[in-house]
Amino acid sequence: MPKQISLALYRSGRRWTETEAREALSALDASGLSATEFAYRRGIDAQRLYWWRRRLANSSHESAAPSFVELSPSSVGIGHVEVILRSGRIVRFSAAIETIVLRRLVAALEHDAC
Repeated sequence: MPKQISLALYRSGRRWTETEAREALSALDASGLSATEFAYRRGIDAQRLYWWRRRLANSSHESAAPSFVELSPSSVGIGHVEVILRSGRIVRFSAAIETIVLRRLVAALEHDAC
């Protein structure tokens, strides 16, 4: 369970540090509330939460080196491939998919996850 964050952090007009933002986002996730409801109850602007969520997601994608996994067509079905994206989404597709189509699909799914 995340530690309790002081209400002063939420109500202050000063900028958050990355650590404070991570704590606030962790508290948001633990609360089960929407970002809007969480922000309303804490007396802050929901846009602050959205901004930090995007910033932290982008920084983790930039710093995370892609990992490669050996694919075995027989594990999904003959002629099919399964890819697990950074967002946790699973994409299954025919091994005959065009590369450009796959890139656009993955880019769109990863963008929506932010």
